[in-house]
Amino acid sequence: MLIICPGIHEEKLTESFVSTLLPNRVSSGGTPQICILPPCDRPYLPLEILQFLHQSGAIDLNRPASTAPLIWIGFSAGVVGAIGAAWGLYSLQCPIKAFIAIDGWGVPLYAPFPIHRVSHDYFTHWSSALLGPGGESFYADPPVEHLALWRSPQYAVGWSLPASGSILSPQRTTAVEFLRGAIKGG
Repeated sequence: MLIICPGIHEEKLTESFVSTLLPNRVSSGGTPQICILPPCDRPYLPLEILQFLHQSGAIDLNRPASTAPLIWIGFSAGVVGAIGAAWGLYSLQCPIKAFIAIDGWGVPLYAPFPIHRVSHDYFTHWSSALLGPGGESFYADPPVEHLALWRSPQYAVGWSLPASGSILSPQRTTAVEFLRGAIKGG
C-alpha cells in the first residue's frame, strides 16, 4: 500500500503529483493500493495520520502486523508526521517497505527500513543528509521551486545518487522516474 502525506498547500498540487506519478493507477492491476491523506493544517502530527488511516480502513490498528507492506511518501511538513506514523506502525510490527521524504528539510530520518530522499536543490539534499542520509536519493540540478517539485516531478531533472558505499555511479534522471524506481524497489 502506498500512503501519501502531503504538506500544507493546495489540494490540486497533490492531485497533479499523484496523476503524474501513477498515471495508469485506475486501470493498472500492478499499481499498489493508494491512500492519500486529505489536506489539513497539521500534516506533521503522527497520531492524526494514524487515526485517519484507521478510520478510513487503510490500516487496522488492532492488527497492524497483518497489514500489507507500506510505502510512505511524505512532502515538506508531511514528512514530519509521516515518519512519526511510520515509526509508530513499525514498532507495532507493521511492515514498512520504504519511506520517501520529498523536501523534508530539517527532519531527522533514521530508521530500520529503507529511506529515500528527494530534494529540490543540492543545498537541501546536502543539509538534509546531515540528519540521516538514508539510502538512494535524488536532487534537482538545476534547482526547481519547492512546490514545483511536488506539483510536477516530471520536470525536475537532476541526479539519482546510490546509497552510501554503493559502487554505482550517480545517474541523470527526473524526480518522477526516481520515485517510480523507489516505489518498485522498496
